[in-house]
Amino acid sequence: MGFVEESKRSLTVAPFECAWGEELRFGKPGRGCVAFEASAQNDVTLVFRQQPGSQHYHYKMDSSRHYTVILGSHRNKRLRIEVDGSTVVDVVALGLCCSSSFQAYWISIYDGLISIGRGRHPNTNLLFQWLDPDPNPNVQYVGLSSWDKHVGYRNISILPSAPQNSILWSHYVHSEQRLCCGKRATRDDSESDQRLLADFLESWDFSDAIFVVGTERKVVPAHKVVLCASGDFPFELVDGATIELPSVSYPVLHSLLEYIYTGSTQIAEWLLSSLLELSSHFKVKPLVKCCEEIIISLEVDKNFSASGKLLKLSSSGFQDHKFGSSPLKGPINSQKIGQFLANGKYSDINIYVNGHGLVAKGHKLILSLWSMPLAKFMYHGELKVDTQDITSVLVQLLLLSDQFAITVLQFECCKQIMECLSEDTVCSVLQAVSSIPSCKLLEEVCKRNFATHFDYCTTACTDFVLLDEATFKDILQHGDMTVTLEERVLDAILTWCMGTCETFYWTSVDKLLRTSTPEQLFGKRLSAVGTLLPFVRFPLMQLPMLKRMERSNLANRIQAFRQLVAEAIKFSHAGQWTPTSYECERFQHRRSSYKELQYISDGDSNGVIYYAGTSFGKHQWMNPVLAKNITVVASSPNSRHTDPKALVSKNYQGTCFAGPCIEDGKKLSWWMVDIGQDHQLMCNCYTVRQDGSTTFMRSWVLQGSMDGRNWTSLRVHDGDATICHPGQFASWPIVGPPALLPFRFFRVALTGPAAGSVSNAWNLCICFLELYGYFR
Repeated sequence: MGFVEESKRSLTVAPFECAWGEELRFGKPGRGCVAFEASAQNDVTLVFRQQPGSQHYHYKMDSSRHYTVILGSHRNKRLRIEVDGSTVVDVVALGLCCSSSFQAYWISIYDGLISIGRGRHPNTNLLFQWLDPDPNPNVQYVGLSSWDKHVGYRNISILPSAPQNSILWSHYVHSEQRLCCGKRATRDDSESDQRLLADFLESWDFSDAIFVVGTERKVVPAHKVVLCASGDFPFELVDGATIELPSVSYPVLHSLLEYIYTGSTQIAEWLLSSLLELSSHFKVKPLVKCCEEIIISLEVDKNFSASGKLLKLSSSGFQDHKFGSSPLKGPINSQKIGQFLANGKYSDINIYVNGHGLVAKGHKLILSLWSMPLAKFMYHGELKVDTQDITSVLVQLLLLSDQFAITVLQFECCKQIMECLSEDTVCSVLQAVSSIPSCKLLEEVCKRNFATHFDYCTTACTDFVLLDEATFKDILQHGDMTVTLEERVLDAILTWCMGTCETFYWTSVDKLLRTSTPEQLFGKRLSAVGTLLPFVRFPLMQLPMLKRMERSNLANRIQAFRQLVAEAIKFSHAGQWTPTSYECERFQHRRSSYKELQYISDGDSNGVIYYAGTSFGKHQWMNPVLAKNITVVASSPNSRHTDPKALVSKNYQGTCFAGPCIEDGKKLSWWMVDIGQDHQLMCNCYTVRQDGSTTFMRSWVLQGSMDGRNWTSLRVHDGDATICHPGQFASWPIVGPPALLPFRFFRVALTGPAAGSVSNAWNLCICFLELYGYFR
């Protein structure tokens, strides 16, 4: 990317200049999105045009067609959009730019719809939208420009653009959905995700026929495609889609419909003859046969009467009907369904395929049987899915919408997946979306999520070994890659190359190489070992560790490993005379690496709270609450003995407690620490100190949170009698996956009454708290 100064993955654009490049190009003219971070006092300016300009290009001098978006114009007070040099939008937007830190933005263009928002994820945190009445379909190149001051740009990504659901949905006609993909539909074999035909029994959803039954003229909805595939219903002879049945009672009609939609029903014995008559009238032959067999059986047993005894009828005699994988239950003739698809009879949706025009006249009900969310979306225009089903439903629905090119549904699926994406689901989502070219944005979000939680995603489970090599490689070289130790990167690469459902540490692989060859251990992924190992930053490891690796079987058997370790050892001996050959990323600290704050002893000066008291290593210690580097809050109001600054001071307090409150209907006492908006800690140990009282906690929990509302338990104590003396220190390690999750907020919460006091049993009596782990 020329015409700019580069510094640590960032671009600095000088006043009245513009940066262009082939990589700053939409995949499709008129449709694309640029996501980026910028730092400037004002006038973060982006230009969109058909061809790239020059270094000294300026939008004010451009006579060709183009769009210009200016964030923070008029001294960072307004947002402007210009078309071909003329201002079309000029609105108040105070403080959009920031010169002290980089802020994330995105700008999307989709057929003249210009959307502008904050944050890393397009189509979220929308700031402004404007629709060009005369869209420019040719804009493809993005220019990063400035006005009278330097503008810094970084983390620039060109992504596909998706239409805004709120804009495009109003243009959809429910009677005709244009599906424009050349692929045929496939379905999931899991019946648990299907919607049953029984769900539509007497439902108005997709209904196109009604019965008016009995003297009370009760209206009952139904579906022509279901009825006519089960019998002979004279919709061509009656007025429209209404069948009048004045002499039939509702219970009889209900039994008929229930049998058709579910394959079984029950009816009072005295109404059986009426059901036989009605099913004969509409020629529902399986039900006719079933009624006749029951009547004969009752006559043989001489038990036939006009009693109210309930009789059960099933499409397989008296036994429950057994269904296969098809969602079409009951006595429906599948051949008729096929005929209706062929001739378009009773259709309510037209299916188009690119290059082929209209290919089928289908039926919404039949299509929606394969997916409940698809049914809701097709019918209501909105997608509602339980976030717990992100893998089993949303991802499957995303694949389906991709096959049919239902763009709006695809956008909604991606949006909801991103909203509820977690470290536990990111691998399964990545496996699915990596094969969908139009989901690059979601794929990038998943890769970033994985990279920023690398330790957790590669140790909590081994699903990551199912990722393809290209995806795993992208994660390893991601700019936001965050790890506590480079050894964890090495372990993850070796585990992936082994391709098994077991986590391997490099020492474990080293032992296996005593009796096995690399070909036996890594199989088809052996070549990937040499490709991926350079992403481990060996020079960041301690020299004793490198010496140990130098003597290992890995070094003896794998050339790439041996060379990288030797290179790192040589680098460690270079000292201050570091040659220019060591300037590649492998020799640099990761941008988002954590600082290890290791527990040594109770009351030491190595924890994050003490570190905050030095303004994170900048000056001598002072109380971090008074320095406003952290915030401490108690469950009860502040008072003489509930003093936030006392909890983080280095002085022993005779009386220091947090009183109880009611939270979610439960009594709870807690002290909470906020380490700051720009900081996170992966906590692996913590220390508390009892105050001067004998009210000792026995049941409590240490929790972490990113927002101060949703809490994750890091260590649970139940009946823990460790603390038994006033003024006593006590420390506990945090182990397992919770120790690998970063949090901003931490709290110690009393979950049960304390020992040693009756009147103050719910007071959390600690006068000191310290947290340890990996901090950034």
